[in-house]
This record gives sequence, C-alpha cells and structure tokens, in this order.
Amino acid sequence: MARNGSVAALRDALMRCRQDTLAIFALYEAALPRLQVPFGPTVNPPLWELGHIGWFQEYWLARNPQRHMGVRADPQVTRYGAVRAQADDLYNSSEVPHASRWRLPLPDATATRADLQAQLQITLDLLDAVSVGEPASDKARDDSLYFFRLALHHEDMHNEAALYMAQALGIAVPIDRWQVPVLPAPGEPLSLPMANRRIGVAADSAAGFAFDNEYGTLDIQVPAFTMDAQVVRWCEYLAFVKAGGYEQQAWWSEAGRAWLSTMAARGDTPGPRYLRCTDGAWQQWRNGQWSALDLAQPACHLTWFEADAWCRWSGRRLPTEAEWDYGVTQAASAFRWGEVWEWTASAFAPFPGFVAHPYRDYSAPWFDGRPVLRGASFMTQPRMRHPQYRNFFEAHRSDVPAGFRSCAAR
Repeated sequence: MARNGSVAALRDALMRCRQDTLAIFALYEAALPRLQVPFGPTVNPPLWELGHIGWFQEYWLARNPQRHMGVRADPQVTRYGAVRAQADDLYNSSEVPHASRWRLPLPDATATRADLQAQLQITLDLLDAVSVGEPASDKARDDSLYFFRLALHHEDMHNEAALYMAQALGIAVPIDRWQVPVLPAPGEPLSLPMANRRIGVAADSAAGFAFDNEYGTLDIQVPAFTMDAQVVRWCEYLAFVKAGGYEQQAWWSEAGRAWLSTMAARGDTPGPRYLRCTDGAWQQWRNGQWSALDLAQPACHLTWFEADAWCRWSGRRLPTEAEWDYGVTQAASAFRWGEVWEWTASAFAPFPGFVAHPYRDYSAPWFDGRPVLRGASFMTQPRMRHPQYRNFFEAHRSDVPAGFRSCAAR
C-alpha cells in the first residue's frame, strides 16, 4: 500500500505515521524529562530526530519546486523558504555532522511539535492538490507521488530506529504491534532447484515506488540449495552459546574475532546483546526490565559476526541475497519472514544500471562492503514491509532487531 496505494490511502498513512511519531516521542519525554541521551554513533538526540523528520518532509515536498518530477528532480534546485528559519542548519543530515547534533540550539519540544503540525498540513494540502489534478498516465502519477511516498517511508524508518533506540536506552514501549513474536517449531526446510534468477527492478517496468538501490537488474544462476523456512529461534541459537561458542575462535571469521577482541577490550562479556543467564535461566532486557526469555522468540539483536559464527558451528551458512530473494518469491507460502531483519552473506552493492535518486545519501554512500539484510522486523511498520526491500547495516551492529536463517552448507 505504501508503494502503490491510492492518494486517499497515502494521505491516511501520512497522518497515521505522524501519530506514531508523536506517540513514540511522548514515551521518550516521559522517560527522559530533559530529553538528554548520551552521545553514541548509533543514536541521535530525540529532539533532533523529531525535528529532522518534519524537516525532511518539508524539504522534499513543500520546499521543492520540482516535486512533481519524481526521480528526475534536481536535488540541488533552489528551495522555497522553510517553516522555521535556519532549519537546514539544524536538521539537514547530509550537512550537519553527527557529533554536532548534541550541541545545536534546537527548539524545544512544544515548538518542534508545532513545526511538525504545520509541515504535515502543508504536505496534506499538496497531496489533495495532486488528487484534484489527477495525472494523465501511471508514470506521471508515480512521479507526482514519489516524494510523498519517500517522506512516508523515511518517517517509518525513523520510527523503527526510535523503537530500537528506546530498547537500547531501557525505555518501555507498551504498544502491542511492536512486541516480539513467538515462532513455532521449525518445519521442513525449503529445497529449491537450480534456477536462473533476475533480482532487482528494471527501470522501465516498475509501477509505484521503489528505492534507488532496488533498481537495476542482476542475472545470476542460483545452484540448488536447502534453506530454513523461518529464522533461527533463541532455543536453537543458545545451544551455540552453551557449547562455548563465544570462547572458541575456530567458529569466528577474522573480522568476527576482531569484534570479540573489541568487546573484551571494553570489558563487555561476550554474548548476545540484551540477554543474561541467571541460575541457569535465560532472561531478556526489554521495556527497561529483565524478564524471562521465551526461547521460541526469534534470535534477535545479533551482529552479522554472531550469525556467521553460529552457522559455522552448526555446519551451515548464511543465504546469499539471491537465495533469500528466490525463497521469498518462489516459496512464498512456506517462506516465513518479517519477524526480524535477516543478515545475508552478500555485500550491499548496486545492481547493474543503478542510478542514485534525488536523495543522494540514501544508498550510494553505503556501498562499502557492509552486509545486506532482507525482510522486515517486528519493529517495522507493517505498511513498509516489502519482499524487495534491501536494508544495510554494518556487520557489528546489534542494536538493530536483526537475526538470520541458514542454508545447508554446499
């Protein structure tokens, strides 16, 4: 729906998304009266996050004279004025260094919320104008809606980031749709035959919205393989922990061993983030407290190194991106996904024919060898889940709700 739904559905999604943004921010306000968080490379000040969300929507819509051109818009076009003077100096993530965001003269929460209300109303008015002057072709319609859809997806992504930042900070999130799911016992693995596969989206065949890194096509022969029908659960992963997997370097790649050494140097006990074992019972840190771990939950908040080490220990391997894509499209009824982001064995890279969209910093700066993740997580807005979505985080990230499934070794 978020990619190709009606104008009315898009309007509703933008309003519902903003309600979620403000609801999550309210949880931060209640837990952090001064809204202060310690500096870290994977977090942002909550007030900056809130202001940036509104700024992004305004920058690409209300202030963009070429918004009707979609991906053909010039990212450097002279912008109209902003609701808040000097907004670019505060919230432009492409220009404002991460470390400086703790020192910026940000408006307070009341003023920031007022900005967001004004920015959203302008956005909705512009969307209503698109609906009145319905474009003559599907391509023109997709162009006219491109930045509305981009702004929605961008805000949805920041909502998910706010949820896993809340997890890191110990802030409770008592919202049912963002609770960890429980999985059944693994069913039969999926056995898929050798196939010539094309992954990616052809530039001349896409209808609706797609991210720039999804465009371009890669033709690849995928040998026959066997893959888990669902992601690994804690009861499967913790067998590796109990067997001393974190102490046995044979199961870790060179980069994985370096990550373990970095943890040891910080004084951290090697093991899954947010878990502890007390008197033989596993507990999980969630919503700001320790509680009994349900071993049927998906193994989550794991780095790529941990996923890879478990696979080595179990005589298995991570799927490639092409294998994951094959499974989700050709074995859809048996391929369970969406509980956690899933690490793959493939590096995040452009498909042949890649062209950066106007928001230049979305993909191109991150084609640096980091792994690609596929799927979605229990923290992802349901409307954003899409089988072709490609996520990308550095291999050491464990704050992200990521886990994995495995394939039989070749």
